[in-house]
Amino acid sequence: MREIEETSEKLVATNRKARHDYAILETFEAGIVLKGTEVKSLRRGNANLVDGYAVIKAGEVWLVGMHISPYEHGSYSNVEPTRSRKLLLHRNEIRKLLTKTKERGLTLVPLKVYFKNGVAKVLIGLAKGKNVYDKRHDIAKREAERTIRQRLAR
Repeated sequence: MREIEETSEKLVATNRKARHDYAILETFEAGIVLKGTEVKSLRRGNANLVDGYAVIKAGEVWLVGMHISPYEHGSYSNVEPTRSRKLLLHRNEIRKLLTKTKERGLTLVPLKVYFKNGVAKVLIGLAKGKNVYDKRHDIAKREAERTIRQRLAR
């Protein structure tokens, strides 16, 4: 009988704007290739996903536009904060993402960055852009739920 391992996750950054601007259809957990000082900076929580997106080039998935601030104690070993970073996914997951992004016009958006068992991971979402009226509908629904909760609490 196998023992169930307890996974420890430490959240680094979330992309709250992504859920507002996009309808997330499916999510994938990917590893991320980082340099040493980037890992240290991530552990301190110095990351920003707002302008980030993922692209598939030559059978590989790349995270573009994610900002990881330079590590303050790293000197020459610091790298460019917004460089493209390779994401690690299984071949069949990449194939699936490639077909869905090409045929339906969907995009890949990073949702959150976290450490899982000491390894940096990125949760990317297969997303479809929302229209303005979809955003308004979501805001109205959220406000109605909030007022219901407040009235029930009284």
